[in-house]
Amino acid sequence: MASHGVRDKVAIVGMGCTRFGEHFDKGLDELLLEATDEALASAGVARDDVDAFWLGTAQSGMSGLLLSRPLHLVGKPVTRVENFCASGAESFRQAAYAVASGAYDLAMAVGAEKLKDSGYQGANAAPVPTDGTNRTLTAAAMYSMIVPAYAARYGLRVEQVKEVCARIAAKNHRNGARNPRAQFRKEMSVEQLLAMPKVAGELSVFDCAGVGDGAATAVVVRAEDAHRYTDRPLFVKALSFVAGNGDGLTDPGYDYTTFPEIVQCAEDAYAQAGITDPRHQLAMAEVHDCFTPTELVLMEDLGFCERGTAWKEVLAGTFELEGELPVNPDGGLKSFGHPVGASGLRMMFEAWLQLRGEAPEGRRIAVVGSRDMALTHNLGGYPGEMVSFISVLGASPG
Repeated sequence: MASHGVRDKVAIVGMGCTRFGEHFDKGLDELLLEATDEALASAGVARDDVDAFWLGTAQSGMSGLLLSRPLHLVGKPVTRVENFCASGAESFRQAAYAVASGAYDLAMAVGAEKLKDSGYQGANAAPVPTDGTNRTLTAAAMYSMIVPAYAARYGLRVEQVKEVCARIAAKNHRNGARNPRAQFRKEMSVEQLLAMPKVAGELSVFDCAGVGDGAATAVVVRAEDAHRYTDRPLFVKALSFVAGNGDGLTDPGYDYTTFPEIVQCAEDAYAQAGITDPRHQLAMAEVHDCFTPTELVLMEDLGFCERGTAWKEVLAGTFELEGELPVNPDGGLKSFGHPVGASGLRMMFEAWLQLRGEAPEGRRIAVVGSRDMALTHNLGGYPGEMVSFISVLGASPG
């Protein structure tokens, strides 16, 4: 790929994140105010100090007025962006590039969604004109195909893959139970999860992330200015985005055990950040576990383990909070919840807490101090037709 990146040119100096959940007592305005006020306070700046805003939302509003109105912004550019479930990550990518270019000194990225009492109960996308070759299944049905495909490719029984998926869900629920901002804060045992009835293929409802309401925000500046705002900034090491072309929907050879867009995105991100061994160079990863088998496949696509071995690594505890590479220490989409436009920035918020040593002791990752880089991964779409975003953030430059 041709991306030169913005390694160590941009820094995060403030972040905010609401609790995710069913906020029937709050509107989107209140969620936006809560998240932006927290980020501005942590950076020690006021709304008027921000030069430009980017707002990522999938279906909660159609223009920058969605943000400028509740924040009472005057004379400020507000750009509304959308890229499926990676909309919040897209807002961050554009704000970071704007600062790196020199166009603005201080920018804010915002991701937000109000789904629970808005008439949109799921991760819906507006219908677009098609030639009739697009998928007609639900997201759960599409991602459920990973389970039998993975079993067939690597010589496992479907029941073995289901147990691995249950262990992924149990891990994320255990982490989320220790996170006061998470939507689902109840631990679930592997036995409980395996006993759940199926809702799509081999997946139960507890293999699926729940959507909700929430907002997350980040304040970004050029790296050389970072210490004017905080003594513990996070430096952007890599920002990569890949949009697939949908070939998987018509390719009879596509087998659902890998997402090519994510492989390409990871290669680009690691090249930008100078990472050659992600499993041992990263302190943690936040990944897009929209469904439990998605996280299983991501461990291989992101290069955290060899092909066909992720199931063994899950059973061995490699990606647990105390493991070699903690994955989704905040609970992930599965437990933290998935307000579509907010999820990408929520992942960065966890990196912000963990790399700065501010995560609660009960879920603090063990490797912070010996490693100081975190990866966040966001996807949008379905197997065979998706977009992929990856960021790498670090606690120190160089």
